[in-house]
Amino acid sequence: MSNLIAYINNQQWQELQQWCAEHDVLEIVDELYRLNSAELAIAFRMLPKDLALEVFESMDPTLQSSLISSLRDVQIRDLIEELDPDDRVRLIDELPAKLAKEVLEGLSPHERKLTSILLGYPEESVGRAMSPEFVALKQTMTAPEALDKVRRLGRAAENIYMLPVTNESLVLLGVISLRELVLAKADTVIGDIMTTDVYFTRVDEDQEKAARLVQEADLIALPVVDMENRLVGILTFDDAMEILEHEHTEDIALGGASKPLEMPYLSASVSYIARSRALWLLVLILAATLSINVLNYFEESLEAVVTLALFIPLLIDTGGNVGSQSSTLIVRAMAVNEVRISDFLKVIFRETQVGLLLGAMLAVIALLPISMIFDPRIAMVLSLSLVTICLIAAITGAALPMVANRVGIDPAVVSAPIITTLVDATGLVIYFLIANAILGI
Repeated sequence: MSNLIAYINNQQWQELQQWCAEHDVLEIVDELYRLNSAELAIAFRMLPKDLALEVFESMDPTLQSSLISSLRDVQIRDLIEELDPDDRVRLIDELPAKLAKEVLEGLSPHERKLTSILLGYPEESVGRAMSPEFVALKQTMTAPEALDKVRRLGRAAENIYMLPVTNESLVLLGVISLRELVLAKADTVIGDIMTTDVYFTRVDEDQEKAARLVQEADLIALPVVDMENRLVGILTFDDAMEILEHEHTEDIALGGASKPLEMPYLSASVSYIARSRALWLLVLILAATLSINVLNYFEESLEAVVTLALFIPLLIDTGGNVGSQSSTLIVRAMAVNEVRISDFLKVIFRETQVGLLLGAMLAVIALLPISMIFDPRIAMVLSLSLVTICLIAAITGAALPMVANRVGIDPAVVSAPIITTLVDATGLVIYFLIANAILGI
């Protein structure tokens, strides 16, 4: 049990406050993630106001939501007011509709306007994750004029290290770094030293794609423009990394046949964790009935040659593993834009070769020892089945995620567990058909 939980359980409030004073923000947040809703509310009330703001800003939106539901008071309203608009939007998305409305109405007119602008963009779009608070320079400014504007408006901006440059209509023309601006001569005009070959994204672009661009191009911030190329916000590096972490966590959960928890594991209730897994398990059970039907259909073949049953676990496990390997590689390659839909045939051809090579290697390894122990015809059945199953599993593992992506489904949804289940049934059909042909049963 952590010290924080022990202090709460024993009502040692002075020791709790002393513990918080001796630890930094990230350490405090890590411990708060281990608390349930009631304990979280108690611990948070013990924090000094300034520290409470830093801790609140560092918490996941789900934990912020839990805290707000427990503490509807002036302190919480002040904390929400101090959040950056994009962080506030992520929090509001986690709140029940009634509470979200209360939070929005409790904001100052300026912060409410900024928040409402972001809430107007589609979910998962970069417009919903960008910061509308930035310092934009005009191309006609001199370096001293630009620096003066940065000094006046910089405290309210989320990032001033990358400064977008626009014309009078706010159309994005280029960017300039704060370093270049500080080092520029007094008579230098911004339009003469700005970088015009600039990365930017549309406000309705998928947030993961925009975040990936920030990562791959090593950007401090990415300008966000509307349909007329007018600057409306920036996506900062830290927000981009949070988006990628969220998407990665979601893909891992879906790849393991589970709904993403959306909150720290120890903060989630047992019933919530069970519900996040139950639906997927039901789907997989229903899919597994395919394998049962296949075994039932080939029951006579099993009765004729009982030895065939010995190798069923080996074959379905091998097929499932090969399919999982392929799907994992392709889902990751699509996530980082190494593979696109236009590469479908190229990917399938490559996985066909990989599947044949893997199957051939496993078949050669299995052929001799199986021949020495069982009927050589059984060994031949097993070897040919391995080659065919590995081939089909590799193709299926590569094709399904790409098809899912093409029709607008998250590729992770059809990754390892689903593919394994489908390959199991297909592999059994292949196995028994080859056995029937070679053994004459």
